[in-house]
Amino acid sequence: MLQMEYNEREIRPITINVERQRHRYVYRSIKRLFDFVASFVGLIVLSPLFLIVAIAIKVEDPKGSVFYSQTRLGKNEVPFKMFKFRSMVSNADELLEKLLKQNEVDGAMFKMHDDPRVTKTGRFIRKYSIDELPQLLNVLIGQMSLVGPRPPLPREVAEYSAYDKQRLSVKPGCTGLWQATVRNSVGFDEMVKLDLLYISKSSVAFDVYVLFKTVMVFIRPNGAY
Repeated sequence: MLQMEYNEREIRPITINVERQRHRYVYRSIKRLFDFVASFVGLIVLSPLFLIVAIAIKVEDPKGSVFYSQTRLGKNEVPFKMFKFRSMVSNADELLEKLLKQNEVDGAMFKMHDDPRVTKTGRFIRKYSIDELPQLLNVLIGQMSLVGPRPPLPREVAEYSAYDKQRLSVKPGCTGLWQATVRNSVGFDEMVKLDLLYISKSSVAFDVYVLFKTVMVFIRPNGAY
């Protein structure tokens, strides 16, 4: 029932009250405390999985690094280095220019279902969103939150409209309403609307709901690729 409500509302443009977001001190304090504790515990508990994934990545492509960092833009367009497990060949960024014309989504975002740069290990960890787990370090140091809009690339933000930039009014997240529900089955405009819907309805309870939906993605993967 809740999901049906979002699907009905997402077709209407949403304007974020930036002043209200700035003055939500109690919510942001609770969110930051939860983020710190959860990311700290998560990094410890998941360390055996990190080791297994690291070995798999190195066995398939010994030349490349285990982790991949990329400049993303966070709250108020502040740049930071976001960490992920490397899921592509080591020269993926160099190959991107040749693939841009094959982009399968509209708007300021690149997605390609059968991206030739993705390794076999990469396809598996992407399917179950395991490649995103190193972002717990970004959460621990305060650059990201567990729940929030996906942090975009600078080249993506260069194509944003003023409406799109509203999603940069809060701290980005490891997961969000878009990632935990429809993910790659919708285009850029729908992703923005879901992010703005999350921001407008954000609360501790809503964050818990999104985290629950994210856990379900690990069990029943959605359109991640």
